[in-house]
Amino acid sequence: MSEEKPVEANNSVKTTEAVSVKQKSADDTTSKQESTNNVEANNTNETENKNQTETGVESKDNIKKIDDQESSKKRGRGGSQRDRGNKRQRPERAEKIFEPCPVLFDKDGNEIPKEPRKPKRKVAMMIGYCGTGYHGMQLNPPNKTIEGELFDAFIKAEAISKANSTDLKKNAFMRAARTDKGVHAAGNVVSLKIICEDGVSGEELTEKINSFLPGQIRVWGIERTNKGFDCRKMCSSRIYEYLLPTYSLLPPKPSSVLGTKISEYKEKFPGVSREDPEGDEWWKNVNKKLLESNITQEEIDKTQRYLKENNGETENPTAAAGGEESQHLVRKIKQIENTLRRDYRISNDRLELFKEAMKTYEGHHNFHNFTIGKPFNDASAQRYMISTNISKPFVIENTEWVSIKIHGQSFMLHQIRKMIGMASLVIRTRCPLARISEAFNSTRINIPKAPALGLLLECPVYEGINPKLQKFGYNELNFNKFEEKMLEFKKKFIYDKIYAEEIKENSFHGFYGFIDNFNGEPIFDFLTAKGITQNQPAEEVKIKNDKNDADIVE
Repeated sequence: MSEEKPVEANNSVKTTEAVSVKQKSADDTTSKQESTNNVEANNTNETENKNQTETGVESKDNIKKIDDQESSKKRGRGGSQRDRGNKRQRPERAEKIFEPCPVLFDKDGNEIPKEPRKPKRKVAMMIGYCGTGYHGMQLNPPNKTIEGELFDAFIKAEAISKANSTDLKKNAFMRAARTDKGVHAAGNVVSLKIICEDGVSGEELTEKINSFLPGQIRVWGIERTNKGFDCRKMCSSRIYEYLLPTYSLLPPKPSSVLGTKISEYKEKFPGVSREDPEGDEWWKNVNKKLLESNITQEEIDKTQRYLKENNGETENPTAAAGGEESQHLVRKIKQIENTLRRDYRISNDRLELFKEAMKTYEGHHNFHNFTIGKPFNDASAQRYMISTNISKPFVIENTEWVSIKIHGQSFMLHQIRKMIGMASLVIRTRCPLARISEAFNSTRINIPKAPALGLLLECPVYEGINPKLQKFGYNELNFNKFEEKMLEFKKKFIYDKIYAEEIKENSFHGFYGFIDNFNGEPIFDFLTAKGITQNQPAEEVKIKNDKNDADIVE
């Protein structure tokens, strides 16, 4: 047995050598075949390789070596035989193209020198702004936007590099809510990666950035976050504010189109409409003041007929046919009425009724009638409102206002404006408050959007993510510590602009006056004792007096 072992070993060596010779021969054959194939592919793609070489690509020989090595590893002998049998042979592998780093230029065409890389950190930046004079928040060159101002300030404050200033993805930039042209935000949040130098606190960086911003845009604070933080996706809820002059809750003129329908359907459907002694008394006082101004009852009635024929408008080509005398009389009466509206002070009972109407929105409801383009069975129409609060009335420039704050998990396009529109119209038209709840049902109705003028974003809320941020060692995101600064900012830059524009344009009276004198399809009959019907016309009506149709998009 001991003599047989060396013989077996010797035979094994011989067998191995034979296999090795055969393998070498086969490899030589395969190498020749692959060389032939590569030459053919090289000739076929000669023009393409030449073009690539001119744009800074690796040399043709180096690419061929890379391709040969990678092709041999993947294909083996069987692969080369299959390739040889293909008549329409594809290139073995797309050639690797090594693009040089892009060269950036400034607006004057000068090359921007590369900046040294500095450490960046993910942060949440709490901001506020007045949207007047800006084409919305979102970066939109060459238009002037809030984000454009922010990025200019970031560059000047060395919070981001010039090379990254035009690429939002490199900065991981995101906004909690996007506001349209002219819309304001007392509080909003953006998340991004910024350069954080050692020894520079968030307060110091905030002050530095603010020094390069106009007064109507402020950074309230900067807080570090984890890398995965997204200010839009991780926002638990949002609070919006709406400023409304209290005269908006006065009833339509009894002789207007809507006022006439309210009286007509009140008789047809007794016991449905509410009584409104305060509204009745106010209009009696208006009529008395007009008569005291040497305007006859006949002229008052004539003016109302004139407004009905022209959908409440006093100056348009159709209205001009009524003659200059009629237009002059209309303007005189409107001036007296507008003065009395400014003098109006809401009663406590009427204010409490409005608060009760707004409370109807709280909870989980189907808001398909409070946006556009969503059917009743669309799951995304389901929204949850956390709370609604209405302030005590306050007087600015002899006009009384209330501040309405709506706190909800999320909102759809135009939802807040339609919520305000519906609640105020229910109070004005005497219909039961339950009409708001009926709007959550499947029947489609057209709820007019209240003017965009009064809308602003109060702040996003991060109750859900704050415990996790604190667990990671970061501070919670909260606007409470900036409350005094934000209120001062709103009074100076936001509220004053809203008040001034309302006095100049009479935006709210224009909105409600258009609805009161709308003389087309019975779109607004659901505001009377007739209620919401299955065949209710629901087409959207453009309010001609509402010049700004801007909104906030989440």
